[in-house]
Amino acid sequence: PGGNYGDVNNVRPFDIDMLMTIAKLIGAEPSIHVRLQNGTPDAAAEMVRYTVDKGYDVRHWYIGNEPSLYADYSVERLNREWRAIALAMLEVDPDIVLIGPEPHQWTGLPDSTLVDASGTEGVDGVLRANGDLVDVVAVHRYPFPRSDSDPSTTVADLRANTLEWTGLVSRLRAVAENATGRTDYRYGVTEANSHWSATTGGEATNDSLFNAIWWADVLGKLITDGAYMVNYFDLQSPEGRGGWGLLGSNAPRPTYYVYQLYQRFGSELVAATSTVEFVSAYAALHDDGRLSVIITNLNDDARSPGLELEGAGALESALLLDGTHRATEVADPRSADGAVITLPGRSVTLLVFAPPTEAP
Repeated sequence: PGGNYGDVNNVRPFDIDMLMTIAKLIGAEPSIHVRLQNGTPDAAAEMVRYTVDKGYDVRHWYIGNEPSLYADYSVERLNREWRAIALAMLEVDPDIVLIGPEPHQWTGLPDSTLVDASGTEGVDGVLRANGDLVDVVAVHRYPFPRSDSDPSTTVADLRANTLEWTGLVSRLRAVAENATGRTDYRYGVTEANSHWSATTGGEATNDSLFNAIWWADVLGKLITDGAYMVNYFDLQSPEGRGGWGLLGSNAPRPTYYVYQLYQRFGSELVAATSTVEFVSAYAALHDDGRLSVIITNLNDDARSPGLELEGAGALESALLLDGTHRATEVADPRSADGAVITLPGRSVTLLVFAPPTEAP
């Protein structure tokens, strides 16, 4: 379950059945979090056994949720209890993928590293003891609000925050390889959004249009930095609970449309760079040779940078997410010669090009 529900409640077989039903309906890859706080190895093993017996083929498993927030948190205790549960789960199904340690608010930046009472940092400390059992090294991050007493966040705050995400996976990789010497880990950000608070209705809260533009840029940064998995929190939340969800009570929120663009992204990354401040470009090839380019403009005003492409054919489609478009098709935003592209302020543009034609 999302959040800490699974650390204060026992997940029932019915809950797993419902998860699998929903995952099948929407074509999602399921993952399950077993209880760590007041959990037991036997209970965790039984959850794995239930999915095996039902033929659910759940590959991805988490042990606990943000243990760095437990009142009695220490890396030494976490290591001891985490390992006992992991070994019990692996005894039932040795092929499961274990994800951890998932501390909250991890950035890997100087002066922002969270440590326990003994001064031990969670990712490094867990991997030194249990790195042999971890398959995906993962963390959580919500940059705002910075203060409980002042939850307000401006567009300028959110725009500047995108820089923090550049290289986050690389920093995580450096910690993991330094702790264990292993180079075969996969990496994930398994909970992320702009805000951990339920504040809504602001110019840059997580139900806002600018949150969508911010997330399109952050997601591109994480993908190009080599993330194996990225979990946006969350899929659905009614207005009374907060603005996190891609879906509200009755309609999609703006960030939902980021995924309408990225589902058209290719599967093989290719190099893409931008020299314009707060304008980023991400590109990927499809199996059939088509090229997709996603360009984010976090500036308040339009930008018209030069556009250079290699190995692209004719433009097939252009989609736009901004104040008046919700990932909808628009006319070619490039100049007649294709050398300049117009990007509206606070926007995400997707260009899809046909495979290049070979000379006869």
